[in-house]
Amino acid sequence: MQRLLVLVVLALLALLALLASGCGKEPARGATLAEVRQRGEITWGSDIAGGEPYVYEDPEDTSRIIGFEVDIMEAIARRLGVRAKRVQGHWPNLVPSLERGDFDVILNGLEATPERRERILLSAPYFIYGQTLAIRKGDPYRSLFDLTGHAVGTLSQTQAVDIINLVKGVEPRIYEGNEEPYQDLERGRVDGVLLDNIIADRYGCTPKRPQITCVPYDVARGVYVVGIRAGDDELKAAIDGAIAAMRADGELERILRRASLWDHRQAEPDTGTGVKAPQRAIDPEMLGQFLTSAWVTLELSVLAFLIAVPLGLLLAIARVYGSLPVAVAARVYIELFRGTPVLLQLYVLYYGLASVISLGPIEAGVLGLGLNYAAYEAEVYRGALLAIPRGQPEAARALGMSPLQTLRHVMVPQALRIALPPMTNDFVSLLKDSSLVSVIAVIELTKRMTIASSELRGWLLPGLMCAALYLVLSFPLSELARRLERRLAGDQRPHAL
Repeated sequence: MQRLLVLVVLALLALLALLASGCGKEPARGATLAEVRQRGEITWGSDIAGGEPYVYEDPEDTSRIIGFEVDIMEAIARRLGVRAKRVQGHWPNLVPSLERGDFDVILNGLEATPERRERILLSAPYFIYGQTLAIRKGDPYRSLFDLTGHAVGTLSQTQAVDIINLVKGVEPRIYEGNEEPYQDLERGRVDGVLLDNIIADRYGCTPKRPQITCVPYDVARGVYVVGIRAGDDELKAAIDGAIAAMRADGELERILRRASLWDHRQAEPDTGTGVKAPQRAIDPEMLGQFLTSAWVTLELSVLAFLIAVPLGLLLAIARVYGSLPVAVAARVYIELFRGTPVLLQLYVLYYGLASVISLGPIEAGVLGLGLNYAAYEAEVYRGALLAIPRGQPEAARALGMSPLQTLRHVMVPQALRIALPPMTNDFVSLLKDSSLVSVIAVIELTKRMTIASSELRGWLLPGLMCAALYLVLSFPLSELARRLERRLAGDQRPHAL
């Protein structure tokens, strides 16, 4: 046994050493242009989830990736004498991925902000955009200042977030996709949406959304640029030269016109470096935000579990003791919710059914997690019920108990005691899965971590704070369940559990 333990420890140490050797490499600073020309290829990071017209799948041939930024990157690569290779990334993490060397540059609606200028190199702009405020038709709002006390939707890690945060009293509602904020604006879940005019023109103020209108002036201006690793000045100079040449010979204008993006803004001078967000640090205010988000996480988890436990118990009883149609219906429910991702269920519940029932983000999150975990709890309780010896219900019947009395006084109490350890495990899992509700604009603990990482320009400290709070939330519950289990088992031995 001791030898086996030593072998396991040595294997873990070897694995850690392997990971450290593979992950500890940093890209050579200043040598990227030479490497690009040597291999004849420049890699660029983008996220196709951004959709049309940036970078997206060709509707006629989904194996092809198209978009005006694809055309721009291919033109830049051609002028550098190499070919372009796109690398898929998650948009909020493109800058950290660039820094760790996952690709050579970023080209994907990257806004030139003071924070990014301090972190990486930014090229000359290839597109000038305007921040557009969308509201419902008939609403009296004409600026962000009119929306004090209201929620305004936008996308994460954009200049629009910084602008909204500058206006006191306006609550930013953070979304992951282009469609979702405008859907919520239509249904009254937010009272405004602030996003780039490209997005507003294609997803917000369109004929298919007649209830939405855009304020007819730019709230602010900004530019899209190519992101380059700090220290790669030669690559930046080469890309700046390529963009300048594209402007001079008209290729950039032709690309933008093909995408119906050329407007009066493109002929105007660069409007500056963007809005500078207030410098953040780990201060009492940020700690308070983390604690508030932790409370939201705990609230979501507890309320969802209060739905999952009784519903799961009913489903288990239906499967074990119900008639054939009832048992089949219970199994269909269980397989449906276990066999589909909870993320999909949240989307359907919050967005897909919005025309039937318009739930708030918290309500949809609680209901979605509760319905999903009820399926898992049902299988836990079914196993517990089947684990009770057959003599127990037979003895109950011999004493004259009805089936309902047998369930209530004999079977369910014993099943719950047997199911207590996996129930505790499920609640801890639910606590962590509550992070998924960020896709429906709930700022819970994990979402707060991503926001803080952007404000602090680093993931380590926000990640440690987030992990610590998750442990603070989950460990007391695990200890409470352990003590309760020992008490119900009538075993006070310290080594029993």
